Amino acid sequence: MHKNASMYEKLYTIRQFEILLIEKFPTGIFPGTTHTSLGQEANAVGVLSHLDAGDIVVSNHRGHGHFLAYGGDPRALFAELMGKPSGVCGGIGGSQHLHWRNFYSSGIQGGTLAMASGMALAEKEAGSQNIVVDFMGDGTLGEGIVYECLNIISLWGLPILIVLENNHIAQTTQVEKAVAGSIPERFEAFGLPVEHIDSSDILEISPRAGRLMGEVRAQKEPRVLIIETARLGTHSKGDDTRTPQEIELLWQARDPVAIQGARLLKEERDRINLQVEEKLQSALKYAMENEEAA
Repeated sequence: MHKNASMYEKLYTIRQFEILLIEKFPTGIFPGTTHTSLGQEANAVGVLSHLDAGDIVVSNHRGHGHFLAYGGDPRALFAELMGKPSGVCGGIGGSQHLHWRNFYSSGIQGGTLAMASGMALAEKEAGSQNIVVDFMGDGTLGEGIVYECLNIISLWGLPILIVLENNHIAQTTQVEKAVAGSIPERFEAFGLPVEHIDSSDILEISPRAGRLMGEVRAQKEPRVLIIETARLGTHSKGDDTRTPQEIELLWQARDPVAIQGARLLKEERDRINLQVEEKLQSALKYAMENEEAA
């Protein structure tokens, strides 16, 4: 499979996993709530495609896409969301709190950067070539611990790439009503090098992320990648104050799956779509029918 097709397959896998998740929620098989990454798939795939084997990923409450892009098993993730023993964490972590290999997620906003900082310090002290990638959202910039961590990250030169996914809305609050001043300058105030990109195109995001991760690894210094992105879904299952017209415009202009899919021939795209849909239906069925770990 060529590169464009492989990237599309990964994007479509995340998209269809979460579409299936939303469709099945009303049936009651998934307890609690969930937060999808619809519209932000290119961030996950574009960044995490450059990981080395020992690298660490720290995610947040909107982490299904990160987990799947990291290489996580959809069967185990479906089972985790069902609260089953066959889930990623035996059914006790749920949607927001996952641990598999070197992947960690937590719903405690701001606390994820503290986790990532400690892990990066451990790798630095061990003299390893491993780096840490931490995903955070614009809403997390309201947490004081973030700035304590940025200070330490800069002072100690920790090997971490901070990826700020700015989807411009924290639950239902627009970023303009919650974040004063310049977001890049918040990081630059601590002497952290910042790269800023406004795109939902994986072919624009991926090379920038790869270069920054290479710099972190080679120079053993932190970097920040701010991605202006779009949340195409609701905050969780139904809370959204944006108008349908506003959301429709975002779907038309900022859908990373459609952007990448347009680069493929229709026949190839349809073939990949069918394979992914069949795989995820099988994964859901497996998770529903099995209690033991996959």
